[in-house]
Amino acid sequence: MLRDRVRLASVSAARAAGAFARGAAAPYHLMKSMAIAPPERLRIAPPDIRTTDSTVADQIYAGYFSFEGKTVQARSVSPFLATAPSEGWRRSLAGFSWLRHLQAFDKKVALDQAQTLVAEFLALPKLPPDDPAMEPAVVARRLLSFLSQSPTLLDGAEPDFYDAFMLALARNARLLWRALAGGGALGADRLVCAIALAEFAVCADTGRKIAPHVSRALTAELDRQILIDGGHVSRNPQVAVDLLLDLLPLRQVIAARGLQTPPAVLRAIDRMMPMLRMLQHGDGSLALFNGMGATALDRLASVLAHEDTRGAPPVNAPYAGYQRMEAGDALVIVDAGGPPPFEFSLSAHAGCLSFEFSIGIERVVVNCGAPSAPHLDARELARATAAHSTLIVGDRSSARIAPQSAPRRRAGRVLAGPHHIEVERRRLEDETTLMLSHDGYAREFGLVHTRELTLAADGSALLGVDRLVAAEGGAKHAEASDVAVRFHLHPRVGVASRADGAIELTLANGEILVFEAQGVVPDVEDSIFFAAPGGARKCAQIVLHGTAAAGLEIAWSLRRRAGGQVLPARQV
Repeated sequence: MLRDRVRLASVSAARAAGAFARGAAAPYHLMKSMAIAPPERLRIAPPDIRTTDSTVADQIYAGYFSFEGKTVQARSVSPFLATAPSEGWRRSLAGFSWLRHLQAFDKKVALDQAQTLVAEFLALPKLPPDDPAMEPAVVARRLLSFLSQSPTLLDGAEPDFYDAFMLALARNARLLWRALAGGGALGADRLVCAIALAEFAVCADTGRKIAPHVSRALTAELDRQILIDGGHVSRNPQVAVDLLLDLLPLRQVIAARGLQTPPAVLRAIDRMMPMLRMLQHGDGSLALFNGMGATALDRLASVLAHEDTRGAPPVNAPYAGYQRMEAGDALVIVDAGGPPPFEFSLSAHAGCLSFEFSIGIERVVVNCGAPSAPHLDARELARATAAHSTLIVGDRSSARIAPQSAPRRRAGRVLAGPHHIEVERRRLEDETTLMLSHDGYAREFGLVHTRELTLAADGSALLGVDRLVAAEGGAKHAEASDVAVRFHLHPRVGVASRADGAIELTLANGEILVFEAQGVVPDVEDSIFFAAPGGARKCAQIVLHGTAAAGLEIAWSLRRRAGGQVLPARQV
C-alpha cells in the first residue's frame, strides 16, 4: 500500500497571512512617491492574449456599451458622461479592456473609433477619488489596455492626442505606485497594479529609472500571493486565470526587449499552469470553488496554450488546499483547505470538504458556483455551505462570512472558519481513498466532520462515508440539529427516484449512474446552478438527512452501469 499523508491546519492561509503581514510594505518603505515622467515614445507594445469578439465590436460601433449585465445606449453622448447603471459597468468601461474588440473592424474604422473614445475619456475633467474609474484595479486595467492597444491608438495620431495619451500613461503609473505604497490597493489588486507598472517600465522610454523599484515590488507581490503549489492565496481559480492573462504578455514583452525576466515571474507562471489543470474537468471547465463561476473557455485555452511543459496534472495541492483523484475517465476534485487570509477572502466560499465529480466531458456532482454579474444579489447564498456538495449541520455554514451590509472593511470577508483540516491519501491496487476532516463545526456544535471518498481504479464507482465525531474541548449544542449531506447535480443530469430507494442519474451522453445510501432514503430537491455560461439554471440535488450527534455515519455510493447492469455493491 502506498500511503501519502498531509496534515493541514490551514497551512496555506496561515503562511500566506504571515508573509503578507511581514512584507506588504517592504518594497515601498523608502519611497512613498516616485517621479514618473511622461514617455516621449513607447519602445514596444505588449500583446493582449485575450480573444476578440466581433459582436462586441459591432455593438460598440453602434453606440451600445454592454458590461456586467447592463447596457447603455450612447450614440448622442459620450459613454463616459452617461449615467452608469452600476459601479461594475463603470469599472468595465473605464478599464478599456473592450478596446481589443475593435480590432475585429476594418483597420481605419477601428482606428477612428478607438481614438475617438479614448480622446473623450482623456478630455474628462479630473475624476473624484471615489469614482469607480479611479480604483487601483481599474487604473491598472486601463494602463494595461492602453499599452497593448497603443499601436492602434497612436497610428497617425494628432500631436495633441499623442501628448495627452503619454501624459495619461504616466499619471496612471503614478496612481498605481501611490496605491501600492500607501495601501490603497488591497488583496489581489496589488499584484495587478504591480504587473501594470512593470509593463509600463518595460514599454516606456522613461521606464528605465523606475524599473528596479517596480521589479522589486512585483517580486514581493508574487512571492506573497502565489503559493508554493501554484495556487493563488485567495484560493479562487478565476483569480489565477486573470493573473496569467496579464503575466504571460509581461513575460513576452520582457523577452522581446532582450531584458532579464524577474525569476519570480517565471516561477509563478511555471507553478500556476499545472495548478489550473489540476482543477480542470474533462469538459475544460474549472471546478467551482471559492468564487469560481462559469469558465470562459477561450480565456483558459489562451492561458494553457502558453504552458511550456505539460505533464499529468498534480493530484495534491496542500498549500492551495485542493485534492484530485482520477481513474479512467472519472474525476473527483475536492476542496480540502481552510479560508484564505482575511485580506483575500472576499470571494471565498464556505465549502470545506465539498467535491465535484465528472465522467469524461459530463459533469455529474457540482457546487452551485459563483453567480454572474446580473445575479450578484445571490452572492451570499452561493457562498454558503448549503450551496456546496458536502455535509452541513443545523443549516449553518462551516465558515462565518460577513454580509455585504457589514462595515466596508469587513463586508463580504470570511471572519471565521475551519482551522484544522486533515487530509490523508491512500492508494491501493484497485482504488484511491481520501480521508479528510475539518473542525468548522467544533466551536458551535462540538463536532468534527470527517469525509472518506474512494474512487475505484477503473472509475466505475465513487464511494463515500460522512461522519460526525466529537471535537476535543468543543462546546455542546443544547438542541438536536439537523444534518444534510448535499449532492448538487449539473443541469445536464436527469434524475429519477426508484421504488427501491435508489436514484438513477442519466447523463447527457446516455450513461446511467445509480446513487444509493445505507440506512437513509435519499431525497431529491430543487437547486440552482449559478455557473452556467448563459446565467443561472435550475438543477436538482440529492440530500441525505440525519440528526447531528457524535457517531453519526452516512454511507453512500455512485455507481456506473456496465452493459445495462449496475456494478455490484460493496460495503462502504
